[in-house]
Amino acid sequence: MSKSKKRLRLFLDSNVLTGGLVARWGLDKAVLSLCAARICQLVLAEAVKEEVEENILLHAADLGARESSAILDDYTRLIRLTVPEIVPYPNEDEVIASRRLIAHEADVPVLLSAIHTKPDWLLTHNTKHFTQQVAKKSGLRIATPAEFFLVLSEGINPR
Repeated sequence: MSKSKKRLRLFLDSNVLTGGLVARWGLDKAVLSLCAARICQLVLAEAVKEEVEENILLHAADLGARESSAILDDYTRLIRLTVPEIVPYPNEDEVIASRRLIAHEADVPVLLSAIHTKPDWLLTHNTKHFTQQVAKKSGLRIATPAEFFLVLSEGINPR
């Protein structure tokens, strides 16, 4: 990669991160692969990281010892390979003041973390809460992994 090209910065919601870790294949895993190869920069909010770690532990508890150990190792390896840009929790006063930005209260810290870092993309499967109206209010480009890959493919194969 030439020094003049900057990597796309991808802010991943917990459902994309968790999906990429637990699925055998799919677009979530493909997004993680782009980050692990350092083609894209993973932007990881503490609010997301905490939720992903809880989800992985819950998922691992339902697996056998070998599979459980493997998924935890995969998560550790992902963090090591991606060298994520870590985003701290927004302060409580800001979370309270920004409650009107998104319908689901638990998503406010995630949205604020993304707003603070201004990533190129916020990728999520939660289109019920991270709507295009939220994208407009926040100034963020919000999409599912499928939508993200469709846009990338247009750059590869112009129509």
